[in-house]
Amino acid sequence: MSSSPALLDVSQAHARHAEFRIVDVRTPGEYASGHLPGSLNIPLDRIGRSLPELREAAEAQELLLVCASGTRSQNAARTLAGHGIAATSLTGGTASWSTQGHPLDYPAGGPRRVWAMERQVRLTAGGLVLLGLLLGLLVHPAFQLLGAGIAAGLVFSALTDTCGMAVVLGRLPFNRRR
Repeated sequence: MSSSPALLDVSQAHARHAEFRIVDVRTPGEYASGHLPGSLNIPLDRIGRSLPELREAAEAQELLLVCASGTRSQNAARTLAGHGIAATSLTGGTASWSTQGHPLDYPAGGPRRVWAMERQVRLTAGGLVLLGLLLGLLVHPAFQLLGAGIAAGLVFSALTDTCGMAVVLGRLPFNRRR
């Protein structure tokens, strides 16, 4: 894995807010639940397709990448660095930003209630493991392999700091713009 991206904590980012082009890498549904003022939404799974736009933005202003907690924005910063685009990640993400009393912007009509992606992944993974165990008891023991597959995916996700399930969940209708 490439080197660690530059990080800024909330107080540093707030003090320099106007100096940045802020890019929120959460899903559109999460973005609609509240985002840093002036931020642009480019979900993590679309970063590769947005490289020309991001390169142009980085030439005009320093990029500050934001997500819910800081993990996805660090991954996005690593991806951009691999393409020669410098970006900084906000430590703690929008959660820290709002906890420290800084305002969030919302789309017209107010905030949209959406579960955080991490919560969606936990629910989906737990539900699939439970389903595999139940089907293994009631239908055929081979269904227990479903739980083993999910467990292997979670281990892989932790080791690589990626999450394929989050990418899939991010494409579902409730995580998209209305």
